Amino acid sequence: MQPPVMTPTSSAAGVSLVAPASTASSWSCLLPPSPTRRQLLVSSGGLLQLLAAGRAGSEESYQYDPLTAAERAASESVSRRVGEAVRLLDLGRELQARGEFPAALASFTAVVSEYKDLALSEYARVGRALVLYEVGDRDESIAEMEDVSVALRGYPEIHAALAAALYADKHAPLLAENQFAIATLLDPHYTDLAYVRDTKHWPPSLVDSLQHFITLS
Repeated sequence: MQPPVMTPTSSAAGVSLVAPASTASSWSCLLPPSPTRRQLLVSSGGLLQLLAAGRAGSEESYQYDPLTAAERAASESVSRRVGEAVRLLDLGRELQARGEFPAALASFTAVVSEYKDLALSEYARVGRALVLYEVGDRDESIAEMEDVSVALRGYPEIHAALAAALYADKHAPLLAENQFAIATLLDPHYTDLAYVRDTKHWPPSLVDSLQHFITLS
């Protein structure tokens, strides 16, 4: 076969050789076809899907949990204990509001004795002290009030109740005045007998003692 004859062409720079059209066509069939824009989009989309599937599979196979099994069990145990203590505390307050003071005392006492490690047991001691004043030993009730007034200093209800008891039962007007000043500074409602009777559900005997203190009778 004879090699193709190069046809000379003239230009400003001189003579150049141009391959025949038939030869250019034969060379182009040896080159890989150029990808279209649609092919590029399809191939890149498939690659992204593969990457996403791989990432999802790795996340499913490994999920980080900061708690150990023992820590999770301990957390669930604490949650159960707090829930039970709250239930007993709410029950005691409900029984107190209905005037069922012995049952309320039992509920408050259960919180104090069984959940003393929880902070909310101090609020159960408040309820226990108020109910004890009605159905139990008033000296024990006042001792409980004095102890809780230190643990919950600034909690107005216990200061108001202690003021009433100190005045009526211990005949200590100055100490009663100090406690009542703390209570009413934080919550002026405790000067209202209807508030302690209808809203706070104090036992009748403690409401009477507060009335004696307010009227200095």
